[in-house]
Amino acid sequence: MDLSKFTLEDLLLTAIKSEVEAYKIYSGLARQVKNVALKDHLKFLAGEEKKHEEYLIGAYREIFPERPLNLPEKTPVPLPSIDIHDERVKLSEVLEQAMRAELAAHDFYRELSKRFDHNPGIKKTLLHLSDMEMKHYEILKEEKEKAEKAEDAEIDWGMIHVGP
Repeated sequence: MDLSKFTLEDLLLTAIKSEVEAYKIYSGLARQVKNVALKDHLKFLAGEEKKHEEYLIGAYREIFPERPLNLPEKTPVPLPSIDIHDERVKLSEVLEQAMRAELAAHDFYRELSKRFDHNPGIKKTLLHLSDMEMKHYEILKEEKEKAEKAEDAEIDWGMIHVGP
């Protein structure tokens, strides 16, 4: 991921916006799902994204103390989003989108950390966030596999139970 054409301010605002959106998605999904284990995982992920947001806001204010924090409606850095365009979309498809978003966040934070060689504290934290996003990916991957099995079990196979 090449971030060289973006300003540091745009990158931090993108990161904050991304965490805000991820929090909304995960907490919204947690309210909708019935599976208790999945609900707990989604609540955990939402809480993690909220912590990331708070840290990034602090970093933004440290670097740009005089500038107001105005999140853009649409971020200049293209990152995958989670689009639940229809309430009938399969859970596994939503989780797949979330997995792509977490992988992109992993790459984004790793690349962004390169801009902070002059600030080892922020650099180290961004690398930690990158690692955490990969852990989120793994949680989502496991939940996606479970969702796919459940979805497969609900497939109508027509006359599969008809015997001789």
